[in-house]
Amino acid sequence: MREDAALRGARLSVAPMMDWTDRHCRFLHRQISREALLYTEMVTAPALVRGGAVHLLEFDEAEHPVALQLGGSDPAELAEAARMGAARGYDEINLNCGCPSDRVQSGTFGAVLMTEPAPVARCVEAMREAVDVPVTVKCRIGVDDQVPEEVLPEFLRHIAEAGCERVIIHARKAWLKGLSPKENREVPPLDYPLVFKMKRAFPELHISVNGGVATLDQALEFLEQGLDGVMIGRAAYHAPMDVLGAVDRRVFGAGRDADVWAVIDAMKPYIAGHLTSGGRLHQVTRHMLGLFAGRPGARAWRRCLSEEATRPGAGLEVLDKAADLAGQALAA
Repeated sequence: MREDAALRGARLSVAPMMDWTDRHCRFLHRQISREALLYTEMVTAPALVRGGAVHLLEFDEAEHPVALQLGGSDPAELAEAARMGAARGYDEINLNCGCPSDRVQSGTFGAVLMTEPAPVARCVEAMREAVDVPVTVKCRIGVDDQVPEEVLPEFLRHIAEAGCERVIIHARKAWLKGLSPKENREVPPLDYPLVFKMKRAFPELHISVNGGVATLDQALEFLEQGLDGVMIGRAAYHAPMDVLGAVDRRVFGAGRDADVWAVIDAMKPYIAGHLTSGGRLHQVTRHMLGLFAGRPGARAWRRCLSEEATRPGAGLEVLDKAADLAGQALAA
């Protein structure tokens, strides 16, 4: 059941994004789409296995299907971290081979692993032996001076032989020297044709494309042209109603388009519980700022939440006020 849900949801997934796709963000996205596959922020295997940071695995049952993304390079440690994630109920375990940050490089994982396909394959094999849920990989098309047309098929061959059946390819190189993580998301040119070429070369692999996908229409074009899935990152975060609001109907052929007012109402019991347990309002509402993106009322909504949700003792009355302001602007 868990594997079927993750495989189905992989047709349209929301990318793992550090500092963004925490459990509050994922709960919000699940109120907008019941079908899309959601990913955690990257969690490092050492933090779980050696650091005991099991709180990083917390999630709400409503988030399913949801995948845990792990960072690491030691097969035994990744296997144990994967086992911990599967025991907590995650539907998929994903290995990060694409993050270009300095912190990731110093830990010898993330995009730097693109240079070591054989060790990555050993990690995948160890993780697969440890869990009964799918083990997937997210990668780049190459790093630095590598020739993507040469290194990417070799990388995919190694992980496929290790038993990986699903891969998400960020269709850009990562420049580990000279570019910041932000620049690595924007500066290296996108090479979508290479991703299609990899699908033809590895027809048995479930291949999703990531990078630069800004609209649901664009995602549908990739699916119609033969890719198995599309992963959307910042567009899904900044304009969730535009990207995820019609996903269930247009991509999965299920349900109706999400209604922003119903989404806000659905968040209220969740927020109330968070506040009761000692949480702060802005920890949840910071992920809701884009609900009215591109619509009348967006500015009033954002301003109210940005200015008032961070105040000590802020509660649901702030959310109600922001919704009233947005509603007034929409009706004007």
